[in-house]
Amino acid sequence: MARHFDDVMLGSIELFCLSAERGSFTAAAAAASLTPAAVSRSIARLEARLGVRLFTRTTRHVALTAAGEAYFAQCRQALNQLVEAERAAGGAQAAPSGTVRLSLPTPYAHHRVLPLLPAFRAKHPGIRLDVHVDNRNVDFAAEGFDLALRARALPDSGLVARKLEDAGLVVVATPAYLRRHRMPRTPADLAAHDCIRFALPSTGQPIDWQFRADGADLEVPVDGGILCAQDVLAAVTLVRHGGGLLQTYRFIVEDDLARGTLKEVLAPYAGRSRPMSLVYPAQRHMPLRVRVLIDYLVARLSGAGARA
Repeated sequence: MARHFDDVMLGSIELFCLSAERGSFTAAAAAASLTPAAVSRSIARLEARLGVRLFTRTTRHVALTAAGEAYFAQCRQALNQLVEAERAAGGAQAAPSGTVRLSLPTPYAHHRVLPLLPAFRAKHPGIRLDVHVDNRNVDFAAEGFDLALRARALPDSGLVARKLEDAGLVVVATPAYLRRHRMPRTPADLAAHDCIRFALPSTGQPIDWQFRADGADLEVPVDGGILCAQDVLAAVTLVRHGGGLLQTYRFIVEDDLARGTLKEVLAPYAGRSRPMSLVYPAQRHMPLRVRVLIDYLVARLSGAGARA
C-alpha cells in the first residue's frame, strides 16, 4: 500500500487537533513542548497540502473555519482509533484512558446519570469526562461529542441508540393549589387550570401533554401563565411552589409524591412515557473509553423506570 502521510504530516495533523482543542497555537505549543512559531508553521503546511484554510486567526486566539470543523471531526476520530489500535497491539486494552465528551439533558443528568459518574471514575481513573448539561441536540461531528442522551426518537439514521428506559410521565400539583382549584377529572378539565408549560428546545413551541384513555393515546394542548424554556427543572421548581399543574417525568418528582408535598393528578389517564436512549455515531472502531462508559450506564440504568 502506498504511503499517504509521512511522519511530518502526521505530526501536523496531531498539532492541528491539539490547536483546535486548546483554541490557540500558544496553548497547543505548550502542551506539545514546541514553540508557537513551530505549531503555526506546521498548520500552514497542512493548509497548503489541503488547499483550504482551517483556522481564522487573531492576535489572541484561533477559531476553526467550517472546513476546519469538518476536518477536525474526522481527524479526531482517526487519531483516537490509532491510539486504541496501539493500545490493543500493546495489550493495554485493560486500562482505558482519554476523554469522553458527553451531552446530557438537565433532568436526566441530575436524577439519573450524574450520581453514577463518580463511581465510574473510581473504576476507570484513566478516563476523563467532559460533561455538558443542557437540553439541546448536539452536533456530534461539528462539536466533537462522543455520546449523548436523548429523550425522543432519532431524526438522523447515522446515530446508534441504546435504550435505557421508558420514562413515565405524571401530572402533579401541590395540595395547596388543589385546595384552591377544583381537582381535574379528565384531560378536558385542564382548560380551567393554570398549567405550567415547557417549550421544546428544538422548536421553541410548548409541548402538548400526553395521556392514555381506553387504550388510545391523547395529545392535549394546555394553557397557563408561565412558559419555561431550556431547563425542565425550572418548571419543577415552579410546581413545587404552587405555580399550577405540571406534567413532568415521574422520576423527578417521585420523592415529592412519596412525601405528599406534591399530589398526582389525572392518574386514570397516566401511562404515557418517553424513551431515554444513549446515542452515538455509528463507527467501525469505537474507542474503548466510550464503550466502557456506554456499558456502565446501560448496566445501571436499563429499566430504571421499572425499578423506581
